[in-house]
Amino acid sequence: MRLLSVNLGVPKAVDYTDAPSGTTGIAKRPAEGPVKVTAPGPKGLGGSGLAGDAVCDLRHHGGNDQAVYAFAREDLDDWERELGREFANGDFGENLTTAGVDVSGAKIGERWRIGSGLVLEVTSGRIPCRTFASRLGERGWVKRFTRRAAPGAYLRVVEPGEIKAGDVIEIVHRPDHEVTVSFQFRSATTERELLPRVLAAGPALHAEALANAREYVARYGS
Repeated sequence: MRLLSVNLGVPKAVDYTDAPSGTTGIAKRPAEGPVKVTAPGPKGLGGSGLAGDAVCDLRHHGGNDQAVYAFAREDLDDWERELGREFANGDFGENLTTAGVDVSGAKIGERWRIGSGLVLEVTSGRIPCRTFASRLGERGWVKRFTRRAAPGAYLRVVEPGEIKAGDVIEIVHRPDHEVTVSFQFRSATTERELLPRVLAAGPALHAEALANAREYVARYGS
């Protein structure tokens, strides 16, 4: 399991984002050298966990529970075959393009060690948005991406460090519950009846996902 590339975005003005700035950093490209990764701070105040990576809409992106976004090269390759077009590392807005890692099969609370001391913890799946859909220009993209239920993973920073392309990825902790990234994503989108079971992941869950699951249980029971 290894890191193929570390991808950073720069602000770009586009007509398809509703960010107040009118810009997006979703189009990310591989960095040439090591990149420092730290916890960015609470959502709404902190952006990306990666130095030099732009987050242009702090209302919906960035913050400690979404400090880093990882997507598997294998999933990019699957989309290439299905859509008949090529995708470079970073084209899905991911910070980390991985090889040999079942990213959407990772469990909430799973911890990865990468590079010089960096430890990340899986928090949730990525919910597709209008900016992502418009960036790709594929008709019905949000529904199509949602049906696949392989959204890639958001991660928080447990221990800061520096990473670069080629670094080994080691799983140093894997929780004993059923809640994978794909499971959590389905509970938030197409299979909300799964929400009570998502609570098994506990406080490792993205804070908003945890609150949504608790609200569902309070309203409908377990």
